[in-house]
Amino acid sequence: MAVEGRRKVAPTHGAAVGGAPRHRGQQGERVRVQAGDALPLPIRHTNLIFSALFAASLAYLMRRWREKIRLSTPLHVVGLAEIFAICGLVASLIYLLSFFGIAFVQSVVSNSDDEEDFLIDSRGGAQAPPPPAPCSLLGSAGAAPEKMPEEDEEIVSAVVSGNIPSYLLETRLGDCLRAAGIRREALRRTTGREIKGLPLDGFDYASILGQCCELPVGYVQLPVGVAGPLVLDGERFYVPMATTEGCLVASTNRGCKAIAESGGATSVVFQDGMTRAPVAQFPSARRAAELKVFLEDPANFDTLAVVFNRSSRFARLQRVKCALAGRNIYMRFSCSTGDAMGMNMVSKGVQNVLDYLQDDFPDMDVISISGNFCSDKKSAAVNWIEGRGKSVVCEAVIKEEVVKKVLKTNVKALVELNVVKNLAGSAVAGALGGFNAHASNIVTAIFIATGQDPAQNVESSQCITMLEAINDGKDLHISVTMPSIEVGTVGGGTQLASQSACLDLLGVKGANRESPGSNARLLAAVVAGAVLAGELSLISAQAAGHLVQSHMKYNRSSKDMSKVAS
Repeated sequence: MAVEGRRKVAPTHGAAVGGAPRHRGQQGERVRVQAGDALPLPIRHTNLIFSALFAASLAYLMRRWREKIRLSTPLHVVGLAEIFAICGLVASLIYLLSFFGIAFVQSVVSNSDDEEDFLIDSRGGAQAPPPPAPCSLLGSAGAAPEKMPEEDEEIVSAVVSGNIPSYLLETRLGDCLRAAGIRREALRRTTGREIKGLPLDGFDYASILGQCCELPVGYVQLPVGVAGPLVLDGERFYVPMATTEGCLVASTNRGCKAIAESGGATSVVFQDGMTRAPVAQFPSARRAAELKVFLEDPANFDTLAVVFNRSSRFARLQRVKCALAGRNIYMRFSCSTGDAMGMNMVSKGVQNVLDYLQDDFPDMDVISISGNFCSDKKSAAVNWIEGRGKSVVCEAVIKEEVVKKVLKTNVKALVELNVVKNLAGSAVAGALGGFNAHASNIVTAIFIATGQDPAQNVESSQCITMLEAINDGKDLHISVTMPSIEVGTVGGGTQLASQSACLDLLGVKGANRESPGSNARLLAAVVAGAVLAGELSLISAQAAGHLVQSHMKYNRSSKDMSKVAS
């Protein structure tokens, strides 16, 4: 992903805090054609002017038409005033149709038929790299590659000696499986390690080329278990979980049973927006504050949204929140991204806004497209408080008899343990979003099974688990609140065969054409529902003192795995 790291321009001053942007196109400044640059007034004022022009022109022409009919004057005979009115009517109609039909126009002219993430264009006049061609076609266009040896043995020797870079094998050979095999053999000779337990055959390496993994030498096998049915919002889901931790699927399955026998769980996705926060530097803290005021001024939001939204037919800017650290400004953009997880999509929209701002703030030095105020793949209070991705709350009422029969404990013990362990214990540990028993276990297992980014488990697992005794202490109310579940059903690993099958099992494979974004939101709700089941079961096991016994029974193997592997 090629991005310009820093951008230095001679500083200029004079804009008051919250003031209007300075005149564009002054001598010495570079003029860019941007969405909204052609509008000398804020969009709301421009809309009002063209709406009034349309209404006035239409009213005048209708009045003149009635007069001509009354006086039997030919309609095609027009005067100068009527010509101006016709031009005004046509011009205002074109503007209004273009503005209010922008979403439709974007969907027609979009280069992609499917919803996808977007790569940031290379700066400095370079074009963004085209999407990777199928492996069998690589190297067939453009300049002819250097001649490769015909025999695999000769190629392996050339790779080991460094005469042929390993990363060029797919391009030169046009056969992804063969390239992985040659790279694997070169690795064996270089390291002296056999790696026999790592399979090579049986995987479509062309499907990961240029998007999921580089320099492949095999693939790791992970077992996938199914917990369920999870009864959530009146529907039944069988939840795929890829894990090597014994008891995890069984425990989650027990929680699903307890929820189902109590009437099911309900969920609400109360926020949906991916974030990206670039960091820029100014000559002074005052100038940084001026940009903060400009970005957070509601009067400027419509203009920023037009510039941002042209990055994708699915990206829609929701809000901008800024933070200052001296003369550094961190701008946290939040936008909807349809059924994509959306990191690349929001990044391209942010780049559009940065380019737009450069004209009015030429002394802005963009340090990085990401300034860690996003915050991606790190535990951060901003995600815990503001949310990132999908913010979900899921709850259920577990009946007293189910607590005793299925969970083997009682309501009072569960409530007490949750307070002492998940709330007080996590506070003593200084936890940040970790007020739960093991939400990360379930989130990671589902993420791996469905092709999500496993590293985003860090913020996606932020969760607070609440337990209360209700109905005179007989029944148990349990809820999980997860403010930053980052999932998508298109792009990345979701399109691989195994992961796509797991998404299909949940009924959320691909993009939802009728309601963009609903598949990703449903997946986030299922993740929260599975976490609810996992929390319920584990807390019950600890309250009943069964945790160690169950792990000794299901998480231990009597087989000598070293002999099995050999």
